[in-house]
Amino acid sequence: MAARASGSGTISFGLVNIPVKLYSANDSSGKISFNQLHAEKKIRLKQQMIDPETGEQVPREKIVKGYEYAKDQYLIIDEEELEKLELTSSRSMDITEFVPLAAVDPLYFESGSYLAPEKGAERAYALLVRGLEDMKHAAIAKYVARGKMHLLLIRAMGNALIMQYLRYADEVKPLSEIPVPDAKISDAELGLARQFITSLAKPTFDINQYKDEYRERLKDLLDRKVKGESVDLTPVAAPQAKVVDLMEALKASLARSGAMPAAPAAAAPAPAEDDRKPPHRSPKSDEVADAAPKKKKAKG
Repeated sequence: MAARASGSGTISFGLVNIPVKLYSANDSSGKISFNQLHAEKKIRLKQQMIDPETGEQVPREKIVKGYEYAKDQYLIIDEEELEKLELTSSRSMDITEFVPLAAVDPLYFESGSYLAPEKGAERAYALLVRGLEDMKHAAIAKYVARGKMHLLLIRAMGNALIMQYLRYADEVKPLSEIPVPDAKISDAELGLARQFITSLAKPTFDINQYKDEYRERLKDLLDRKVKGESVDLTPVAAPQAKVVDLMEALKASLARSGAMPAAPAAAAPAPAEDDRKPPHRSPKSDEVADAAPKKKKAKG
């Protein structure tokens, strides 16, 4: 089934304009959702807007938007005003700068959409794709839609453009507000950490190797309950490993990943007195012993 466009716009940079269609990159077809039901009647409940003074239901046509500028003081905003305000702004995706793709932290990413060229804009579209891909850069743009000025990141993926909505700086909590105390680590600990990272390192990221295992278990649970089957949901106890310190934890992690052989369970028993080997002597001590005069054996 062909994807349906969710909107349209125009990418603008310099004197170049590229009309595009927007296609949502989200696919919720596999999502499992629940409805709120009456516990006894097992019927679906409805949400209603209730007047807190009278307790009566308020019909949709009597609901308006209001901005609270003081305690319990509201300024009514008409929907037509919001629509006109949006129309006074440019509907184009105006590129303001190009930045290295790696320079934008994914923390600012929100949802994404695919961009496809309108008829007649194929060459300009392909040129922007190729330029961003060759330079390993992304375009930062501004775009007004649905009552908001969106900040966008436009990047290349294959032979297409991806539009990533970005959060503004004031929509992300500063890292400085998070208590992260300093901690000292040893070179040995860092070496083991690097070894563990290397043991699991991959040259590329393949998202297809991951799947929502919880959703699959939930789907199986629902299917079996629909069929009237009983389901055993007794949790499996996770093995508890006693770790003495950080070094021991790193060594245990490496052993589990196969990058380091596991430590022996117990020390080997001490050899018997007769089986013990004579202590090793250095070459120097052997030379001294050889140079010393040998005593003659006394005759009996």
